[in-house]
Amino acid sequence: MKKALISMFAVTILLTGCATAKTDTAAPAAEATKAATAKSDKKVILITPEKIGLNPFFAQEDEGVKKAGQEFGITVKTVESTDASAIEQNLRAAVADNYDLIITSSFESEDALKKVAAENPKKSFAIIDTVVDLPNVRSVVFREHEASYLLGAAAGLATKKNVVGMVAALDIPLIKKYTVGFQEGLKATNPNAKFIVNYVGSFTDPAKAKELALTQFSQGADFIAAASAVGDLGVFEAAKEKGFFTSGQDIDRTVTDPQHIVLSQLKGTDAVAYQTVKDFVNGSFKFGSVDYGLKEDGVGLTFVTKDSKSTLSPFIGQDVVTKVKAIRDDIVSGKVKVENPVK
Repeated sequence: MKKALISMFAVTILLTGCATAKTDTAAPAAEATKAATAKSDKKVILITPEKIGLNPFFAQEDEGVKKAGQEFGITVKTVESTDASAIEQNLRAAVADNYDLIITSSFESEDALKKVAAENPKKSFAIIDTVVDLPNVRSVVFREHEASYLLGAAAGLATKKNVVGMVAALDIPLIKKYTVGFQEGLKATNPNAKFIVNYVGSFTDPAKAKELALTQFSQGADFIAAASAVGDLGVFEAAKEKGFFTSGQDIDRTVTDPQHIVLSQLKGTDAVAYQTVKDFVNGSFKFGSVDYGLKEDGVGLTFVTKDSKSTLSPFIGQDVVTKVKAIRDDIVSGKVKVENPVK
């Protein structure tokens, strides 16, 4: 099967160094979380492809696995990989340590998992945010285009200048889940709005992303969505300097600058990590590909599907939120179809 979706936060600079590092050194429970009274002898391990400290996307996965471990009384552990070769080493170590379920994440782990899972056909694996087509792997992916549609719909309703932009990472098929979904939502609520999209050319260039955002602002955009991973930081900086409005990805970025970052497209990696462990513990775990969209609460939009600690920006306003909530309900019910642009 072809590669599944790249998370906006899941693509960051990989570090070099030692093979592994345990999560959250300040809290021993992060290295190996055990319930006070074990209800099961099952052991689950999460292996991240990079250090969690750099990436909230992986921090959420860690939280979801810990929550499941505590709730279901199983042993869980999180191990961070510090370079590409460490991913395979950590997977092999988990097999040797006889973990019952081995979870990893993102396209960075694909090659290593394909090798290790194929060599250990009786071992159970799961990977989040991409697809590995093997009979002993559960692949968990997201319908990001549904949340992108909501974001575009909100931008179309909120814009005062009828010019809306997006700074995206790369002009590749997978990113169309963000650009096309957004554009369709924008057209649905404001067919007269102009849409400007520019590509940074990488996932790790805030300076270039800022430059593109400033260019879009000079072309009249009052809302510019950030969809360029680490590059989003450059868009946020430009928004603060020039006073336009923007949005973040994966987690609630509004809390960092609610005056300018007025929305965030959400991806519930904590929820799917928790559900993956829950299914394994209760016997409903199945291999193959499973996807999470608005209906499953796997993706969403701040203020629309999830509350925020931030105050709603007047630029968006409650009327827009109410209208976008209705669109969300129509997508969940099937009344509105948001097609996957990369199928």
